[in-house]
Amino acid sequence: MAASSARMLGRFDEALQFARRAVDLDPLNADSWQSLGDTDYYAGHLDAAAADFQKALELNPDVFPGNISLSRTYIVQGRAQDALSKIELVRYDLERASLHAITYYALGRTKEAHAALSELIAKYQASGAYQITEVYAFGNQSDKAFEWLDRAYVQRDDDLIVTKVDPFLKNLHNDPRYVAFLKKLHLPT
Repeated sequence: MAASSARMLGRFDEALQFARRAVDLDPLNADSWQSLGDTDYYAGHLDAAAADFQKALELNPDVFPGNISLSRTYIVQGRAQDALSKIELVRYDLERASLHAITYYALGRTKEAHAALSELIAKYQASGAYQITEVYAFGNQSDKAFEWLDRAYVQRDDDLIVTKVDPFLKNLHNDPRYVAFLKKLHLPT
């Protein structure tokens, strides 16, 4: 939990110390490897994150979020084709739908990305505003991304906690609305 708290605030050195300590104390705990992977992912250590997530899944194929995290890592690494096979193993419809849309954008399959995004909105607009934000941000559609980010805020979407460190929101970082939104969430800028 200490690693998670530090990670969400962008204090990656501190988060990595906590996460590595948890793995050292219990190297057979899949959740500890998952936490280390999350920390490496958000810190931008993508090769290490992929290895951590694979270790977590090896120890427990049902570790959460497991295949979601590995899919995200592959996408950010530029390995969108590899992500597709992992996405099929994701058990949560909302996450699977949003990851498909993002992966299709990453592969340049715009028509399929738009179709997946339309389906995502139709099914999950009331509960998946943050994931919709991620798709729009990744697809470099800032105005729509901020519209859905505001919806996520109104919905009190618990995924907002990763707004500061989410690589899928990278395309928003230079927009003044991004810093304003971080302040609205009381996250350090």
